[in-house]
Amino acid sequence: MVSRVRVWLNRTYAENVFFMDQLRRNPCGRAVEIHATHGDPDSPILAAADIAAMEPEGLSPAAYVEYALDQCVRNSIDVFVPVLHQTALAEHREEFAAVGTALLAPPAEAVHTFQDKVVAYEAVEKLGVPVPPWSRVRTAEELIAAVDALEAAGHKACFKPASGAGGVGFRIITRTPFSLLHLSGFPSPYMPLDLVVQALRQADGPVDWLVMPLLGEPEVSVDCLTGPDGRVRMAVGRTKNGRRRGFTLDPSFIEPARTLAEGFGLHYLTNIQFRMLGDEPVLMDVNTRPAGGLHQLSQCGINAPWAAVRLALGEEPGDVVPPFLGSDYAVVSGPRAVRPVSAPEQHADLDLPAHVPAPDAVAEAQSAHAPHSAKASRTAQAAQSSDRPLTV
Repeated sequence: MVSRVRVWLNRTYAENVFFMDQLRRNPCGRAVEIHATHGDPDSPILAAADIAAMEPEGLSPAAYVEYALDQCVRNSIDVFVPVLHQTALAEHREEFAAVGTALLAPPAEAVHTFQDKVVAYEAVEKLGVPVPPWSRVRTAEELIAAVDALEAAGHKACFKPASGAGGVGFRIITRTPFSLLHLSGFPSPYMPLDLVVQALRQADGPVDWLVMPLLGEPEVSVDCLTGPDGRVRMAVGRTKNGRRRGFTLDPSFIEPARTLAEGFGLHYLTNIQFRMLGDEPVLMDVNTRPAGGLHQLSQCGINAPWAAVRLALGEEPGDVVPPFLGSDYAVVSGPRAVRPVSAPEQHADLDLPAHVPAPDAVAEAQSAHAPHSAKASRTAQAAQSSDRPLTV
């Protein structure tokens, strides 16, 4: 009899409830037990899991690694899909492997590269993949110079944090003076340049922004599945043009995505985003995690989460090629269950193991249900790492 697969998703995006659904509906008919942890008791991630728990707050990345290793030992986790503290966790891949847990994440070096968009763009250009013109700015004067240069070249300027995810902090620069126009309707990403400059000059310290042209549509997000051997098993583009969504296998997007996935060792599930600079696709961003919209590939007959879990388990899913491309669609919101009673927040004063037992002691510890009593060292406050996701 084939044993069930235990998969753990740590603090992650709400859309990953669909990731869980696809694991349960896997084409192999394999039993899957899904574990989830989160910092928000009302996250639908917790309600969708078979076994759910609140995460302790206030852990440094190092202490979080200890917490995660302990979770994997206690729950016999086969595959761990990390989002929170992905970088720190990836640095300890061998320790997770030693307790029987496969980490569904790229190598730490690859994650580090794409945490900083400037470092990423410089590295990507060396592979011959086009990127938009960009400037790193920290002061008001640098911002003005960068915006002037882009506008002189016929572009509309925008900026975003050099490190970050999910479009947080993205703004479009306008020369239109602030007026009631900016206060009517829904909040807009457009920001008058004079107000941004004023805010920078009044700030306590420098910012770290990337200034670049406002890129055109379509936006194409290429979902890739790459094995630890560096070979890409799947590369399918999801298009976004206003409200309309669709799918593409256009080589102008797929081939550079494959080049990046192979060239940087972007193992397992990653998402590589392109937009248009005139008529040319250019790289916008690389996410070293499964995209929130990954489940939409089910409309092309693909179960990408299950293929990735199989790959992490050492099985070979083969080339994951869509048997067809689904028709265009739109994304709408819908209800999703939360747990009946909100659990209280946990804090960092929980007992965590000072070390993880050797592999030959793990089975004995699990069978005896022996509690860990040693307290891990940790900081009083959680480090504000660039791989920390939004709580959604």
